[in-house]
Amino acid sequence: MSIVALKRIKPRFRRQHGPWSKKLRDTWRKPRGENSKQRKKWWGKGEHPGSGYRQPRSIRGLHPSGLPEVIVHNPGELDGLEGVAIRIARTVGKRKRAQIIEKAKELGLKVINP
Repeated sequence: MSIVALKRIKPRFRRQHGPWSKKLRDTWRKPRGENSKQRKKWWGKGEHPGSGYRQPRSIRGLHPSGLPEVIVHNPGELDGLEGVAIRIARTVGKRKRAQIIEKAKELGLKVINP
């Protein structure tokens, strides 16, 4: 079974009044109002994040390709890696990035952000 199929679709946890107010961002904040319908978990007022939405332990933290991710800063860090997806660090320049991609091809590793 693919990793995408194992990852359950979660609802989008939205902030109370977030989508309707220009001042508020839409990121989750716990509703604290005394008479808040969302805090009281009324139907149709938005889902609350909770432990039941967590991913299965076997796939937690994996890249959608099904491989664990490793951040690499230089070509020397590729030595001894097998069965992982490589993410090149954002601070790596153009020349060293090209060296990392070339060495990853030789070793048969998948580069997520070439």
